[in-house]
Amino acid sequence: MSNESKFNAFAHKFKYRSPLWIESDSDLSKSSGSLSGSGGSIQSSSSDSSGSVNNYLDSKIPEHHQSSASGFSDGNTADENNEVLSEEERTKAPVRSSRRKTGGPRRLGRSEFSMDEDDYSPSNSVTSVNSLASLLKEKLQGIPQKMRKKPTDYKLRAFVGLMFLAIVFFVSFAYVLYHRQALTKTYFERVRFNGPKRILSIHTKDDVEILRASLAVGLGVSAKAYPCLETTHGEESWCLEWARALRLRLYPLRRAASTSASATTSSAINATCYAIHWTALHPDAEPTDCFDWGETKLRWYGGGQSLNLTWPLDAGAIDFTPFITGDIQKAQWGNVLSRYFINSKGAALIVDEESPLHVSVDGGRRRLCLRAKRDDFAFASGASEPAELKYNVCTARDMKSLHSAIHGHRSAPLWDGLKPKDMQTLESLISEPVWQIAPRFKRELNAETISKYTEDVINLGFLKQGHVLINEFWQSEVGDLSVDRSRFEALNVTVDKLHRRGFKVTFTVQPFVSTESANFADAVQRRLLVGERSGDSRIPALTRFKSSASAGVIDITNNRSVPWMLEKLRGVIDEYNIDSFFLDLGTAYDMPRYYRCERNLLNPDQYKTVFTRTFEAALDTVGVSGAVALPRPPAFVALPPFESSWGALGRVIPALLTYGVGGYPFIMPGAVGGDIYWPGGEQFLPSAKGPTDTQSNGVALPERELYIRWLQLATFLPVMKFTHLPSKYNDERVLEMAKNLTVLRQKLITPLLLKYKREALEEGLPLVRPLWLVSGGDAALAVRDEFAVGDELVVAPILSPGQTTREVYLPAGVWQDGIDGSLRKGNRWMHEYHVPLHRVAYFLRKPDDMRF
Repeated sequence: MSNESKFNAFAHKFKYRSPLWIESDSDLSKSSGSLSGSGGSIQSSSSDSSGSVNNYLDSKIPEHHQSSASGFSDGNTADENNEVLSEEERTKAPVRSSRRKTGGPRRLGRSEFSMDEDDYSPSNSVTSVNSLASLLKEKLQGIPQKMRKKPTDYKLRAFVGLMFLAIVFFVSFAYVLYHRQALTKTYFERVRFNGPKRILSIHTKDDVEILRASLAVGLGVSAKAYPCLETTHGEESWCLEWARALRLRLYPLRRAASTSASATTSSAINATCYAIHWTALHPDAEPTDCFDWGETKLRWYGGGQSLNLTWPLDAGAIDFTPFITGDIQKAQWGNVLSRYFINSKGAALIVDEESPLHVSVDGGRRRLCLRAKRDDFAFASGASEPAELKYNVCTARDMKSLHSAIHGHRSAPLWDGLKPKDMQTLESLISEPVWQIAPRFKRELNAETISKYTEDVINLGFLKQGHVLINEFWQSEVGDLSVDRSRFEALNVTVDKLHRRGFKVTFTVQPFVSTESANFADAVQRRLLVGERSGDSRIPALTRFKSSASAGVIDITNNRSVPWMLEKLRGVIDEYNIDSFFLDLGTAYDMPRYYRCERNLLNPDQYKTVFTRTFEAALDTVGVSGAVALPRPPAFVALPPFESSWGALGRVIPALLTYGVGGYPFIMPGAVGGDIYWPGGEQFLPSAKGPTDTQSNGVALPERELYIRWLQLATFLPVMKFTHLPSKYNDERVLEMAKNLTVLRQKLITPLLLKYKREALEEGLPLVRPLWLVSGGDAALAVRDEFAVGDELVVAPILSPGQTTREVYLPAGVWQDGIDGSLRKGNRWMHEYHVPLHRVAYFLRKPDDMRF
């Protein structure tokens, strides 16, 4: 057989193999010459190669388009040159039959597209193929596009997509790893700093991140840092500078920092500290560092209290606010502040007192932010100088050891220099009540009122006498510094009577002088009052203070003012035999807006520190109304006044814990049931919830249930302060409960408080502590309605109306239930713990090996 004949036979078979092949015989003939002459590939092909082509075509034709017959049934089938195909070629190249003729008999078991041997002829092959192709084209157009895609396309596309995603992931991971690792430098073994992102992190020895900070927030990611030209702290420090913006210095501290970052104490146990110092290089630059608690999953404590913040700090939110004392009923911070913040992983921030500090707690972004910014009131000092943010970062193995290291007083313990009388006063404040006589109006306070009140205390029969605290109405006007003789004709007789009854008398004194006071003109003439900035130094700056609509402020930095004030106060002591004084210093916002002292003050709160330190050495002082630095014992730091409400009761424990963590171990809470306020103050009068006609000095008594629950809480606090006596309710159940709580305090609570008084004087740990200072555990970090007395007693009072059950968390250990005496396993929650109205939930620690 010639080559041309073989090719025609191959083409004829190929044409009939695929229903999509629609070329005519003439087209094949035209192309045969070129194919036959292309390198002899067709002539050299064997029958096997022709079979492989057919198999390939079989694989490409859908199954439902293939005939069930394996080949032609007519043995005389021939190609266009009338050459008969061999038997081997016919078996290897089966083809489809053409459509049956119209009207002809149809065989069973065959497709309508199959071709019978009798119907086949070369003359109708092209027409049959063309018709078949047209029909198939119509059929295929009706099939959805997705169904016509080959299954192999899905697999290929899916594989390519997965490969693309994998490449993107690995490229992104490499980029992040590069910026976090390659661009992050390690300093001082545990400090890591990512320069481009300005992220500072501190790690433990085990490489656990305990602090993450975003430095210079608001500077912009495009700002580039350069090494400083010179350093001032030796080779161990490093310094970066952002041109015309900020300069950063970081260096390790060889000695642990105290609560003032500019001062240092002796070496701390297991504490490592680093100093961070920002300097603004432009008047508009405000150094701002934010400390994350979201990624690191920790809690922050310390600072201070306000209505917008609670315990822990990250449970609330407050916008950037000057860090100065204010009225807790408002958005500002409370009356006691500490530039100290500690987190639950053992890292603390201690901000220098010279920094013009603004603080923000951002609950949305979950971060605590510090900013240095000057203004015309809170931080007006050095307004022309660049703002500086200086703080220390200290770390230790856990929170308790870190807190003890920072607030410890081993090098200068608080007991150093205390006289026996001071220790007696400290112990008497813990073991005896404070009777606060603070009527709403000045006319309500007289010798008869004081005498009658103390008689009622004695008639109770079960409460000790303690200290009688008289508010500023012992004067005719604030600033008189002398007894109002019109209301106290023989106050010395009254005081002698109180002393015979076993009471100690304390007067409240303020550094304010009302314009109605007899001393105002004398103080102005002597230039003893705070002046006004950019004004005549002879004209004092005026402000409002409580009941005084207009008052000046004694300039405590003036060397002439201290002897003048001491002379008047000592005259009161000598004439009336007064035992001690309580310093009511107001808040920073009680200072005149544009105040100016003879010596420049860093901020208006520094006035309280100078005043307290000046008079605590010259006068017997039992307490201060506000502080930003720890006063020397026996002076207690008072909580802010609370109104008589359930909401106020719920704020007592968070305030106690915050002040204790801030470094104030001796805290004096407010009166049981809430404090009484006077007209002209920023506060409001207490109001009884629910109908009651019971009155005390013209003021409605607190709601009975509120008073009971408040009295139960106060039993376990360092100082018990009363304004409303339990006998005023004329209820035997209230009196009986008060008796039982008094016995409990005398037998159990007071000995514990006196025991931990020594620890407070030595190590600075508070008498009333958060549960995480007692033992570890994540559950104790967020508990805000329980507290511990030392390490031995856990108290869980009821703080909501009508409530007789509560959730109680017990730290690790074995505890004895104060209600039923049973032993309780610690490190767990007790749900639906029953606390009836006449009982309070408390648990006493027992030895770990104690069992039934």
